[in-house]
Amino acid sequence: MKKLVLMAGGQGSGKGTMAQKILKDNPNFKYVETGAMLRALPDNSPLKQIMARGEFVPDADLCNLLTEKIVPQHDTILDGFPRQLSQAQWLLMKFANRFDMVAVYLNISRELMEKRIKQRISEGVGRADDADKTVVQRRLDSFFNKTVPALDWMKNSKQIKFLDIPIRDVSIDENYATLTQILCKNNVITR
Repeated sequence: MKKLVLMAGGQGSGKGTMAQKILKDNPNFKYVETGAMLRALPDNSPLKQIMARGEFVPDADLCNLLTEKIVPQHDTILDGFPRQLSQAQWLLMKFANRFDMVAVYLNISRELMEKRIKQRISEGVGRADDADKTVVQRRLDSFFNKTVPALDWMKNSKQIKFLDIPIRDVSIDENYATLTQILCKNNVITR
């Protein structure tokens, strides 16, 4: 059975960066990034307007988009989903019998998230809404109030292997070394 790897973590945790490094080392994986998928929508899209306010896109809309992208013929890395309990439950109901599911939680402190978001802005590589402090705080609050309970639920699910990866204030390469060591040990990837 193919693997569905759920890359989870707060803003600035390195989900996208770590996923890209995994893909480089394991090109057999398909990559689905929910944030990029949504940001690619037209500017006048109602879903894009919801995101601009720092709010979550409604489950039904997001799940419909993802159903088209996740295919059981490929090992897949799903970046940025699920973000709340109902999405985690939908994902399990929809795909648990079609994939070996692995949740990879890039566990990062709120302080380090804020530091990394500010760093992205200063380096000119952040998202457009990273510069809006109100939106950033709303996104962080949503992560801790909505996503963390979903992660806790997945941690206790018998159908999902849950891997808690500590993200420290060190180089990307050092955090990636920790990640790959844990993923290899748990037979998620090969090195």
